[in-house]
Amino acid sequence: MATVAVVLAGGIGQRMGAGRPKQLIEVGGRPILALSVAAFDGHPGVDEVLVVMAAGHLRDAAAMAAPFRKVAGVIEGGDTRTASSAAALRALAGRPDDTRVLFHDAARPFVSRAVIDRVLAGLDGYEAVAVGVPSSDTIVEVSGGMVAAMPPRESLVRFQTPQGFRLGAVRKAYEAALADPALRATDDCGIVHRYLPDVPITVVLGDERNLKVTHPLDIVIAEHLAAEEA
Repeated sequence: MATVAVVLAGGIGQRMGAGRPKQLIEVGGRPILALSVAAFDGHPGVDEVLVVMAAGHLRDAAAMAAPFRKVAGVIEGGDTRTASSAAALRALAGRPDDTRVLFHDAARPFVSRAVIDRVLAGLDGYEAVAVGVPSSDTIVEVSGGMVAAMPPRESLVRFQTPQGFRLGAVRKAYEAALADPALRATDDCGIVHRYLPDVPITVVLGDERNLKVTHPLDIVIAEHLAAEEA
């Protein structure tokens, strides 16, 4: 069976305030997008890489992707994460249902081979795999500025990517999601959890180094991590 890694770079990084997509910002002398693509291009368990890029920046993304032999295409993403994932699924139309698909945030440039290994291993027994790290903070539910609930910390994890799926399952979930006018989602496992509730989602261990570059301070941390890996 084939494994396709979808690198989602469709956002424009408004919270970064850089005036351009954060995926194009350089860390350690290389664009964040290139670092993310490299992680999957160099993994022996990945057969293809599909890059989903923000509108207006496809040429830049294609130039960055050109040196990577597994990149099968660079396509335009949507206005939301869900729309970008849906665009990738349309590009994979006709692929067998047992194809393994990994959805990864381009803004996580330091995903390790070990994390990818764990996601692929999880797909041997499940149709959906999430990556999580235990929460070191107390997480509370707030309503109207007041604490409404305090879930036990030991039961909580923070999701990372890649999230892995059998194509047939995630495709079916997205068909239902896109037909729902009340659709609201922030990640692909959320789509499967809501629209295919009978499909179990297993969680494998992530890595604290697999941070998502979102705010300016994250660039400082990313530069430090890039220097350690150099």
